[in-house]
Amino acid sequence: MEPPDNNAVFNALADPNRRAILSLVGQHDEITSGAIAEEFEIGRSAVSTHLRILRLAGLVSERREGRYRFYSLNSQPADAVVTFLAEVYENSLDQLAAVVEGVAPGSENEEQSA
Repeated sequence: MEPPDNNAVFNALADPNRRAILSLVGQHDEITSGAIAEEFEIGRSAVSTHLRILRLAGLVSERREGRYRFYSLNSQPADAVVTFLAEVYENSLDQLAAVVEGVAPGSENEEQSA
């Protein structure tokens, strides 16, 4: 199976119901779709749709046993997203440090200090 792209992961994480489902799945080694659906006030078909999106994004794995579907967390696809967000955060901290030090990018102070 080809790894999902970051857009699929961001899309999957954009919905609060999917984030809640992902959090619930992460609290268990494996959990059935029925047990997941019992925790939410949305219908089973909506939970099923959310699980499909999470699965296609690679954030959960599905194992079938008879008529049951067991889901487990797969955090690997989120690693690239976490790395991206860490870089954004680090860049903003670097910009803040430059402002605090009085060396805002493109400012006269930067040209004077060079």
